[in-house]
Amino acid sequence: MQEKAIPEGYLKDSQARLVPMEMIKEIDVVRNDLVLEIVGKANTVSKDLAEFKDAAMADVAAFVELSLEKYGVTLGGAKGNVTLTSYDGAFKVQLAVAEHLVFDERLQAAKALIDECLHAWTETSRPEIRVLINDAFQVDKAGNINTKRVLGLRRLDIQDERWQQAMQAISDSLQVAGSKEYLRIYRRQSDGGYQQIRLDVASF
Repeated sequence: MQEKAIPEGYLKDSQARLVPMEMIKEIDVVRNDLVLEIVGKANTVSKDLAEFKDAAMADVAAFVELSLEKYGVTLGGAKGNVTLTSYDGAFKVQLAVAEHLVFDERLQAAKALIDECLHAWTETSRPEIRVLINDAFQVDKAGNINTKRVLGLRRLDIQDERWQQAMQAISDSLQVAGSKEYLRIYRRQSDGGYQQIRLDVASF
């Protein structure tokens, strides 16, 4: 649905009411003009960045296809991650694929087995382990469990059979809910390390 044009000599307020310009304070008009000017420029920059990202990612994908076809080699690492480096090593272009991981209902079985372990270890277990486990299964404001914290439990060297079953249940419950591609560009610094070229205005 196309928004109706605002008649000349009026401004629309926050309640969608048309207010005659002569009834609006001059400072409010100047503020409105400044905001709209900045927003207009931001929309242009945002569109340019989106087009740049799409074009750069397409170019990287095309180069990978060319390399596979011409030389039969694979660039980058697993899961579609690719890093291209300039001949002099001064710049790197990285296409990274991040998977969004979630747990299915088998995570509840893992938690039940862990609770059995904690109950059995009550007298001998260190309180730090209990805090670590309880913290891993806490949910955020959106009701989601922190995947990294739960998976981090698998690094604990605990040989109890129930614990091992719980760790297997955690692994089995892990599902890939989706993935997202990220484009990152780096410039080599004088110390040999790489610094990301910032494309986010908030990072400046």
